[in-house]
Parts: sequence; C-alpha cells; structure tokens
Amino acid sequence: MNTFALCKTVHLASMKNFLTSFLGSLAAMFVASLLFIFIIVALIPEEKQFKAKENSVLHMKLDKPVLERGSNNPFENFSFDGENSMPVGLDDIIANLEKAKADSNIRGIFLEISTVNAGMATTEEIRNALLDFKSSGKFIYAYSEVMDHKAYYLASVADRVMLNPQGLITHAGLSAQLMFFKGMLEKLEVEAQIFRHGKFKSAIEPFMLDKMSEANREQVEKYLGSLWAHMLQGISESRKIPVEELMKMADDMRVQNAGDCMKFKLADDTLYKDQVLAELRTKLGIKENKKISMVELGKYSKTPKGKKEKLSQKKIAVIYAVGDINSGEGNDESIGSERISRAIREARLDSSVKAIVLRVNSPGGSALASDVMWREVVLARASKPIIVSMGDVAASGGYYISCGADRIFAQPNTITGSIGVFGMLPNMQKMFANKFGITIDTVNTNKHSDLGSVFRSVSETEGLVIQKGVEDIYQVFLHRVAAGRKMSVAAVDSIGQGRVWSGADALNLGLVDALGGLKDAIKYAAEKVGTKEYRIIYLPKQKKPFEEFMSELKGEGEDQARQFLRNELGDQYTMVLGFRKLCAMKGVQARLPFEFIIN
Repeated sequence: MNTFALCKTVHLASMKNFLTSFLGSLAAMFVASLLFIFIIVALIPEEKQFKAKENSVLHMKLDKPVLERGSNNPFENFSFDGENSMPVGLDDIIANLEKAKADSNIRGIFLEISTVNAGMATTEEIRNALLDFKSSGKFIYAYSEVMDHKAYYLASVADRVMLNPQGLITHAGLSAQLMFFKGMLEKLEVEAQIFRHGKFKSAIEPFMLDKMSEANREQVEKYLGSLWAHMLQGISESRKIPVEELMKMADDMRVQNAGDCMKFKLADDTLYKDQVLAELRTKLGIKENKKISMVELGKYSKTPKGKKEKLSQKKIAVIYAVGDINSGEGNDESIGSERISRAIREARLDSSVKAIVLRVNSPGGSALASDVMWREVVLARASKPIIVSMGDVAASGGYYISCGADRIFAQPNTITGSIGVFGMLPNMQKMFANKFGITIDTVNTNKHSDLGSVFRSVSETEGLVIQKGVEDIYQVFLHRVAAGRKMSVAAVDSIGQGRVWSGADALNLGLVDALGGLKDAIKYAAEKVGTKEYRIIYLPKQKKPFEEFMSELKGEGEDQARQFLRNELGDQYTMVLGFRKLCAMKGVQARLPFEFIIN
C-alpha cells in the first residue's frame, strides 16, 4: 500500500470515528432533552380535586399580585415544598369565595393581610365578594401586624379586626406620586418634542415639566378625593364610625399606634398571633392544642362547585382585554388588537353565544389599535348585546374600545375617561454627539423622508402636520364616544380634553351606565337576552399547560421576568414599567395621562 492510500485509509477511519462519535453525542443529547422534558412534565402538578375537611377555615393572605385572570401556567402556583401560593387571578378569588359560602365544611375566613398588591377596583370586587360571603352567616376574622389603606379597607368587613400589640393600621389619607423626567432628559441633552390635544392630557408632562401642571393637579385632586370618599364610606358602614370622624382622624394624625387603633374603633383587639389562633380555636370549638384546618386559596381552587352546572347551549362570552394597547397579538398582560379583535369576532359569529361581556382593564395605548378593536365592538353590538365591565383602569384607549358597547359597568373607584390623544418624538442628536461622540449623516430621496428620526428635530412645517394628525384623531375619538354614549360632540369635549374621572364621577357624567363588577355585568347580559340558564366561555383562550411550558422553554415573551419584578418591587413596579412603556411608544397615543402610585 502506498503512502497516499495509507493516509486515505487513516483519514477515512478517523472520519468514521468522528461521525460515529458526533452522531452518538447528538443522539445522546436528543435522548437527554426528551428525558428532561418528560421529567419536567412529570413534575407538573396533577389537577386533583380537593375537598376541605370538616370545620375548616379559608385562609386569605393576598401576598401576591392579583391579576384579572388566573394563569394557565402549571408552575404558577407550584413549589417543591408542596405548598401552593394563592391564585393570582381575581376570577379565582371570587370563585373561591362563592364556593366557600356554600361549602358546609368551611366555617369562616381568616383574612391575614398587610397590603393588597392590586388596584382599587380589584380591591373593591374582593371586598364585595367578602361581604357576600358574610351574608351566609359565616364569620370573617382579620389579623395583621400592620395594614395599609387597601388592606384595612378589606379587613373592615370582618366580624373582628385584630392587630398586633406593636402594630399599626395606616389611616392618613390617599396620596398619589408622579415621576418627572425633564431634568434627566436635560442632563442627557434629549429634546422631547410634544404633540397633544387636551389640557388634561398630561401623559407627556413627565418629559416637559418637573412638576404637575395646574390642570393635572386639579384632576388628580378630584379623582383621588373621590376614591378616598368611597373608601371612607365603606369603612364607616362596616365599623359604624362617622365619615367626618374618620376624616378628622386622618387630618389630625390621631392614629399613631395599636392603642389608638383600639381607641378609635378601627380594631377590636390587640393580640399576638398565638392569641389570635387561640381565638380561632374557640370560635371553631376545638381543643387548645389541636391544629386548625387552614385551607389556602390556591388549594381551594381545586374544589369543585357544590352543584354541577348544566351544560346549557346558551353561552355568554367573557373577553379579557388587559394591559397596554398595541397592534399585533399581545398576551394575557397586554392588549394586542389582532388577538382581541379575533376574540370579539369569534364570539360575534358564534350563534350559541347570546351576549358578550368585555372586561377592560387598560390605561390605553395606540390610538390606531384602539380604533381597530372599537370597530369589532360596534359590529358585535349590531348582532348581540355587548356589555363592558371596567376593572381598575379603563382610560383613554381603554375607554375608546369600551364606548361602543350597549352598557358600561365600572366600580366607584375605577379610573376612566382620559378622552384625549398625544404624540411624542425624542430628538437625541445632541446626546449622541456630545455624550458619545457619535454623529449622524443622512441621505433622503425626498425632503421629509427621515421624518420621525430621533437624530434630528422636527421642522415647523413637519410639526404642524403632526399636530394636525393628533387633532384629527382626537376628533375621531370624540365622535366615537358621542355616538356610543348618545351625547353631543361638544358635551363629550367638555368632559374630555384628556381628563381622568373616577367611576363614581363618570356615572354622573354619563360616561358609564352603572356601578358594579364583572359579576354584575354578566348578570345584566343574561337578563338582556332573557335567560337564566347559561354557561360562560372565556376568551381569548389560554394556552394549554404543556403549550405554556414549551413557550417558556423557547423564551417567548418576558412574562417570567416581569412576574419576578412585580413580586419584588410591588407598587414601585408601576413606575419602572411606566418609563419603559413611554420610551417604547409608537404613533399617536390614546393613553392614561401618567403612571402613578396611590397609597
């Protein structure tokens, strides 16, 4: 054998060994991947039914963010220590309270909360559900070391409110904090070029001012006062304390410690946790050292309803529209015009769906995307009743997609209105040149080809064109609302201009028809079509558990990262996300005037 043949033989042998090794490794990786998936799937908790033991107490902590709709993620409420966290869906919480009301094994509720990571209207719906539970004659005990305003608003419905002897109930009145970025932009040499209609349309104020304008302050004081008045009225009715007295307590800073909470009747007892548990044992009639059967909300979600529902052929479709409004698909936490339009269309064309309830919880967003969904609402209204149920916020674009409905329900503390539009175009030319030494050169085929570029300022002529576009969209918005609410355009404009209203004020102004929650909207929809027997379908359809898991493996979306930030930052998450949203805006916006925190 010559040298060439020998080298060729060695080369072929080496290649064969390499291929064998490579293919073997590839096969091993494939098998390992399959094994990994099978292991993970095996870890997905089985949806076994749960039945509470006799003489049990439903334990409510509300220590996780409360979203509109419970997640279909199989790991959402799962942990390796065998404990389930509470369901993060308002729908889950309300359903659990309804089941517990009729469950003979549930004697009462132990409400153990310090804060409520939810909006004002969501808190209102939970409170109303607690009041409904209490009408059964079962007890509610509330306890905490400290309680903020929303936590106490819920706790005030309890038969007994118990507080740690060194604890405190916050009672100082509501406060709203707004963040302004003008100084930061000046330091970065970024020019915010603003286009808006509406003296109250202050979504862009953080980029042009260092404090609230007088118009903005006026509207914040108005709706904040409305929210506080409603909260005080609820506390007054539950605790039998006059509203005037509650106001004086806050103004005079009378509530400074647990003793004051007792003195002014905000609390019934000051007890340590072991003493509270002893009180619960006495209430349940069990021995001193016997363990109390506490049922967490997450576990109780697996309890079937007492009566098996008839599979009626008549359906009411509940469509969730939650989050910022944009074009495209979106997800359970953001409104994509394609996804929501498709859901409304599906319900409209389904002859078994007799009515539609659109649940809106949105500060608004893209004006174009809002108009796309408004069209589907109007088409649906022509063929069957469509009712809107507003959550914490249904403002600007959120109101845009609501105004075409037959009837609108809102909570007294829903934030709505904000009928106005704006646009913002940052000019970052100086920042890039002076801060980073980066210059930009441009070639255009026409005079205004680079209109919209962040690397130059808008000319006077271009500014007039953009402003006209904003004005035109505002006029369209006014006419949409006027037609839907059967008002004159002038009347809508007088309460528009971007102004924000509470649900209670919006009712008086004719922007909403009734005060109530999702349950009230569904009940009205059933009455509207004259049926007592119906079943509810929920749209858009959520992904099946395995699809959800595979989506997360593929890294689709930012849901897990956002969930982590929301859990860690609590209310402050709103501010962080708000700046990100404003920087990512495209096109003319119909959006709530600002990101805010109420506490």
